[in-house]
Amino acid sequence: MTKRTSSELIETYERSLSPLYAQVAAVLRQRITEGQWRPGERISTLEEVEKEFGVARVTVRQAMDLLEKDGLIRRYQGRGTFVTGTPPARHWLPLATDWDTLVGSIKDNVPKQLPVEGSPPALRLDLAEGAEAADYVFLNSLQTRGDKPYAYAQVHLAREVFDRSPRRFRTQTALFVLSTLDDIKIKHAHQTFVIGTADINIAKKLDIALNSPTAEAHCVVVDDSGVAIYVADIIYRGECVKFDINLLNTGHNLKP
Repeated sequence: MTKRTSSELIETYERSLSPLYAQVAAVLRQRITEGQWRPGERISTLEEVEKEFGVARVTVRQAMDLLEKDGLIRRYQGRGTFVTGTPPARHWLPLATDWDTLVGSIKDNVPKQLPVEGSPPALRLDLAEGAEAADYVFLNSLQTRGDKPYAYAQVHLAREVFDRSPRRFRTQTALFVLSTLDDIKIKHAHQTFVIGTADINIAKKLDIALNSPTAEAHCVVVDDSGVAIYVADIIYRGECVKFDINLLNTGHNLKP
């Protein structure tokens, strides 16, 4: 790495809000992901990483701690640090862009319900999105893959809807249960996505570094009377999601 490149890296670190060790770990993780270092191979020494990135030794050690925690490397005294595994596939979760796909993708999910700490957060609902229900039940949960959380959901569900099947709403994803209630007529469903970063609370819940990238969904379902019966804010780990969008409607032909 040239001095110029090293200097540019340092400038990039200074612009970032993420901890320095997390940024170094991200670069090293990417090298493992891309196969620059394969399982069984020794990676750069602490001294080499320290010099390459222009960071302190303690920062390099913290970065290595993260990689070891993820099961990607193992350190041997007197021998060096070796790659022990390949990172799990990134961007494995396609974010649905239509109702049927969204409902189908979550029907088998088993959310881990979390206790409500203090008062529930205020309902996020613009006037244009729908009218407020008389009362809401607040649900918050984690979605996991294996033993790792990948999404945190906060849901405000109209109480009169929740009371129709409280046990199912407590044990299954609320949106899927809602979709199975035949007497509920849905007039409108809308979802928006923004790119964000993890604050202290989200970093802890999703087991990611502070200021790690996230994908944040806001979903509103409105019944035939114009009432927002489901309002959800869902935060995903940024490295697990992707959009896969068909830009042409079915049956649409391109002009020759």
